[in-house]
Amino acid sequence: MSKSVKHLVMLALFTTMALTIFVVEAQIPVPVPIPGVKLGLANVITLIVLVVYRPRDAFAVLVLRILLGSIFTGTPVSLLYSLTGGILCFLGMALLCKLLQKKHLWFISIVGAVLHNVGQILAAIAVMQSVQVIAYFPFLLVTGCITGFFTGIAADRVIHFLPKSIFPKPAEKPAKNGKHL
Repeated sequence: MSKSVKHLVMLALFTTMALTIFVVEAQIPVPVPIPGVKLGLANVITLIVLVVYRPRDAFAVLVLRILLGSIFTGTPVSLLYSLTGGILCFLGMALLCKLLQKKHLWFISIVGAVLHNVGQILAAIAVMQSVQVIAYFPFLLVTGCITGFFTGIAADRVIHFLPKSIFPKPAEKPAKNGKHL
């Protein structure tokens, strides 16, 4: 199988896993009666792809999961909340992965969860045309830190046990004489 086909198949599998987790999680009642609070387990997959592959691959998996997840479980408004939160979360996690050299996934995940909540609040302000929704932010902040921590730990453990055969191979580096090694 060619390298690009294998890469595409792996990303499709990760998207399918993220979507499946997202749809199953949508069926689980959240014990906290605060709108917007959920476990965010599909973010485990986003973190894995962000660490193992390229940021653009993780972004593609995230956006596809959000679009398909909204089709299967949500409404156009939930698409707006998820997309706004997801993109802000991704940008923060991608930047931190680069700065922290893909270490400390628990911290990267917490920051991502908090940024996701910031995105949701911003979307809610735009949709409801009211800043009163900011009152939810302290609750979302606490739950985001807790769920983000566990999501980051889960992603770290899964990456540790993944077979190395799914990791992309580093690009060939040219030798000093100009020939490939």
